[in-house]
Amino acid sequence: MRVLVIGGGGREHALAWALTRSPSVDDVVCAPGNPGIADVADVAEADAADPAAVTALARRVAADLVVIGPEKPLVAGVADALGAAGVAVFGPTAAAARLEGSKAFSKDVMAAAGVPTGAHWTGTDPDLAVDALDDFKPPYVVKADGLAAGKGVRICADRVEAEEAVRAAMVERAFGAAGEQVVLEEFLPGPEVSLFGLADGQVARALATAQDFKRALDGDAGPNTGGMGAYSPVDAVDDDLRDALAGDVLAPVVAELARRGAPYTGVLYAGLVMSPEGPRVLEFNARFGDPEAQVVLPRLSSDLGALLAACAHGDLASAPEPTWDERACVTVVLASGGYPGSYTTGVPIEGLDTAAKVPGALVFHAGTRVEDGQVVTAGGRVLTVSGLAPTVAQARATAYQAADAIWFEGQHRREDIAADPATG
Repeated sequence: MRVLVIGGGGREHALAWALTRSPSVDDVVCAPGNPGIADVADVAEADAADPAAVTALARRVAADLVVIGPEKPLVAGVADALGAAGVAVFGPTAAAARLEGSKAFSKDVMAAAGVPTGAHWTGTDPDLAVDALDDFKPPYVVKADGLAAGKGVRICADRVEAEEAVRAAMVERAFGAAGEQVVLEEFLPGPEVSLFGLADGQVARALATAQDFKRALDGDAGPNTGGMGAYSPVDAVDDDLRDALAGDVLAPVVAELARRGAPYTGVLYAGLVMSPEGPRVLEFNARFGDPEAQVVLPRLSSDLGALLAACAHGDLASAPEPTWDERACVTVVLASGGYPGSYTTGVPIEGLDTAAKVPGALVFHAGTRVEDGQVVTAGGRVLTVSGLAPTVAQARATAYQAADAIWFEGQHRREDIAADPATG
């Protein structure tokens, strides 16, 4: 079959790479793609968040399946438009994607589905939000309700900082419309784990676990980012616990959304905290994480295209169980200096070919473009460099060895990704 992948970041590069390795897939087209994706698939021009443009492209390339990578096209209703046009699509409708697009909606769904999560408050009045901080203990968790590119969460050490976070989101509009409503949440101590699953509207099936590193600086210091690295699998969640979580977390949410008339088809990604009281859900995402996709997909031995098509056609129950490479995978993000704040783009990148030759290494482009025949930076997170090896420690060494071969002015990375797999 011919698969159209929508998006142009590191996650979409990993998706395109994995789909080209799928026996069920003959051709992969990606829009808008990036220079790394162009090495493994055809690229086409289209506004990923424009439902009409994506639908027209799917028809033009005669796509048998469209796979939507990022969250913005999902919230914009791209999957709805494709479905209405009779195109098989892997990705939730706008109504179902509210699970990620609105943290308040997500909390409501969790409560109705009986999914374990932390205590919370939601509202649109900044004065009431400040008053509601009385019901929580430090550290305080302040979240913008809407999409904020992974930067809308602040963990605040004291009341003063928490009130500043509320004002920044709701009064100063640091996150635009995404901060019109905020969610205040109980801080849950413990390591975080990303649980990925597939859903076909009725059935949910667990994939592998991963752990990502959100803070910009070593030692989990600095501001939150979209993610500075990740590893898979997570030893703290064995296969039995993973399957139990699929039954306690993924399946009830899929059932609740179906009950509400918004059946969920696509990746269902639960961000968990392994708290002293047991696993608790922090939030749901409606797509593969980035950079978690760059450690989960390289470990998948199954035919990815067949799995995603089974979801799109409502037939996941009859698809074979996913199988996995026993090796671990670690990825390190190479970011522009200043990220997640302001940064410079158009900076030449050196060493990509050398990095790709490191045994077990994979280089995924996240924010790059070509200028005058030279690959240059085009975003905050520029590259994700993954390593596959028998253990997490060996995979980490492989990833950093390949990352050491790449250079661009102002490059920033964390040096402690997966150094202590118990935290992150």
